[in-house]
Amino acid sequence: MGKFVKVGTKAEFEDIEAGKLAEAGGQSIAIFNLGGTYYAIENTCPHRGGPLAEGMLAGEEVICPWHGSRFNVKTGSVLTPPAPRGVKSFPVRVTGADVEVEIE
Repeated sequence: MGKFVKVGTKAEFEDIEAGKLAEAGGQSIAIFNLGGTYYAIENTCPHRGGPLAEGMLAGEEVICPWHGSRFNVKTGSVLTPPAPRGVKSFPVRVTGADVEVEIE
């Protein structure tokens, strides 16, 4: 079982139009706010290493800014190529004003 680590506050994630990069436990994580619910996935696209936190959101999907692979921000699953696989998703919780991600 992992531990929850603070990656920011709700105020930091309120007005983001794409993702926001966070570091937790030495891992690069993309945080997304969809209507007040927070999701976290690995920040690095498995195709060529594109930064998913910088990708454009389209509903529940983030589009890799480098080559256009689409990932579901809730599950991390890959939806379109060229990425060969999905990315890891992380449980997120809000404690007071803090946004926390569970890492192993």
